[in-house]
Amino acid sequence: MKKQVKERREPVAAREQHGAPIRGLKLKLLVLALLCALPLGGSVSLLLHGVSRVPLLVYGVASALAFGLYWYDKEQAKAGQWRTPEKVLHGVELLGGWPGALVAQQMFRHKTRKLSYQVWFWLIVAVHQVVWIDVLFLKLTFLDL
Repeated sequence: MKKQVKERREPVAAREQHGAPIRGLKLKLLVLALLCALPLGGSVSLLLHGVSRVPLLVYGVASALAFGLYWYDKEQAKAGQWRTPEKVLHGVELLGGWPGALVAQQMFRHKTRKLSYQVWFWLIVAVHQVVWIDVLFLKLTFLDL
């Protein structure tokens, strides 16, 4: 009788980290491009009209920071160490880092399944969209109230 050798398998989370492709990449890139169109277009418009370069700089720096924080938090989670508080992640997203956070969520498969986190994340994205619609199209500037 032959002895069966059990194949040692890594946990699903560990298998996914070894260069697995992002599912639905084309659709996710399209969604990212559509969501970034208003903030990027608005920021570039403000820059070209000599109004301010601050929004473009803030989105870039905050997105890089958010991406780094997600990477760090994922590494801490894998190591069983202290994590980055969700308030900090959401704060950076609110400051303009949501594009970097969205990319990091998909690349690292991090914070994508926690519903309460995703609700707050998408509310932050919606706030940014509404502000840019106001700035670019409505010119109501509700922020001046």
